Amino acid sequence: MVNLIKNNQKGKDEIYDMKTNQQSTIFAHPYIMALLATICCLLWGSAFPSIKLGYRWFDISAEATSTQILFAGCRFTLAGILTVAIGSILAKKVLIPKRESLGKIAILSIFQTSLHYFCFYVGLAHTTGVKSSILNGISVFVAILIAALVFKQEKLTAVKLLGSILGFSGIVLVNLTGAGLDVSFQMQGEGMIILSTVCYGISSALIRVYGKDENPVVLSGYQFTLGGVVMIVIGYLTGGRLDVWTGKGIAIIIYLALVSAIAYTVWSLLLRYNDVSKVAVFGCLNPVFGAILSALILKESGQSFGLKEVIALVLITVGIFIVQKKATAKS
Repeated sequence: MVNLIKNNQKGKDEIYDMKTNQQSTIFAHPYIMALLATICCLLWGSAFPSIKLGYRWFDISAEATSTQILFAGCRFTLAGILTVAIGSILAKKVLIPKRESLGKIAILSIFQTSLHYFCFYVGLAHTTGVKSSILNGISVFVAILIAALVFKQEKLTAVKLLGSILGFSGIVLVNLTGAGLDVSFQMQGEGMIILSTVCYGISSALIRVYGKDENPVVLSGYQFTLGGVVMIVIGYLTGGRLDVWTGKGIAIIIYLALVSAIAYTVWSLLLRYNDVSKVAVFGCLNPVFGAILSALILKESGQSFGLKEVIALVLITVGIFIVQKKATAKS
């Protein structure tokens, strides 16, 4: 891990010199990329039950949107601090962004953290968890469409769409209940969740662009800190309060911060060295891991892992395989 961010004699981070350093290609290796992307999704999946535990231990009700935003702000601010601190220790120097990167960090913090999660938490408070999971799965499509049609970073192909559709089908299946799916729509609920997926898609493309000139660890750490502080301010000014502090509550915030720090930093590295579609399609695993871990950790009624979840995993795996095989064949 130290070798990933150590400095060479020219003073540049070795891992980020794509033209001269062979170490950088490790993130573009299909199997390494797949393994790291899956680990990221597993970590993000663990965030679903962890957030619910955090709400329980901090006594945050489902209607307390401002407090939820404040809670998220604390998580991401700490995530940013931890990212910069760990990166600085491994690099044996304090990681400071370039002056010309400050604007990029500000823009990235808006789309990847503050606006993204503001829309998500507001939407989550006004719709069901099932619909939120399904709509959040649209982020896979959105990321690929924005990368291909807006930023022109790659071509939009039928194979990529087919793989994404299969993955999204798995998300729908894992959230399908005996009562079927609720197709109602309101802007402050479902609309906000969709807006959060657009923010995610834009941030994925921006990471690929900005990562060419700046250390992704620096980008992740500082955008988390800035975005988290903005969320803390918004949450507090709109009436959010965290009044119940316990050892378990503090521990869960630290864990969630580590999840964000590790997963987003690795994800940013993957996005830099691979097409957005190759990485984004793994996002279909998030709700599946979330459902499995929620069933194991929360033991809530109605949650289980059975045939439906197995079929969902198969659909998602096939979708990922299709996208990866096509992209690998081209390279």
